[in-house]
Amino acid sequence: MPEEPKAKSKSRSQSRRRTRHDPEPAVSPADLPPPNATILDSIADGVFTVDLDWRITFFNRAAQEITGVPGTAALGRPCREVFRASACGTTCSLRHTLKTGRQVVNRPLEILRADGRPIHISVSTSLLKDGQGRIIGGVETFRDLRPAAELRGKVFSQNRLGGLISRSPLMQKILDLLPAIARSGSTVLIQGESGTGREVVARALHILSPRSQGPFVAVNCGVLPDALLESELFGPTSGVFPDT
Repeated sequence: MPEEPKAKSKSRSQSRRRTRHDPEPAVSPADLPPPNATILDSIADGVFTVDLDWRITFFNRAAQEITGVPGTAALGRPCREVFRASACGTTCSLRHTLKTGRQVVNRPLEILRADGRPIHISVSTSLLKDGQGRIIGGVETFRDLRPAAELRGKVFSQNRLGGLISRSPLMQKILDLLPAIARSGSTVLIQGESGTGREVVARALHILSPRSQGPFVAVNCGVLPDALLESELFGPTSGVFPDT
């Protein structure tokens, strides 16, 4: 009877040793608790994880929308087959992070969508670790740069007219007037200090005018003598020179 507690105590000690030296297998990112998966699916950036064999273990909803690849088709496949980026074989950001332990932040990259269309994204990478701090793979977030490019194009077009680009409220008033002036056949006098862009405004008027298919000829009147200015611009008056 007295020996039984010792046997039980020994069994507990052996059990503790097994637990200490043989930790439970790491949980795969694919087995994320529902709340965590819901959070990752609600963000606008694409998120995916890979194991140490570069196979995708998690692929959120935004990643599916950006790449055009369904989650069921992405899981278990090497990430290079899903993204088909030229950097996959040379300057892979995720490979750099797994090799050096250093994060990559907002690195521009071009990938191919499932339909074959190339798109530009920016990627950020980090190591993926389990509860014991062991590296079990990598995680990458990526952002579709198309909306930002479209917004820049829209802002650029709003502040540009006939080669003129400006966000100044005063210049915007001039830009609003140029199309109406260009459609008329009236002579236009453009005044301004040297370097303020008088010739640029003149070119813009020419581009917007019905004469845009013809040449634009810029003449520096400042280098012409007053006596010759009229004849240089409009031709000599008949009889002024012996042969005219």
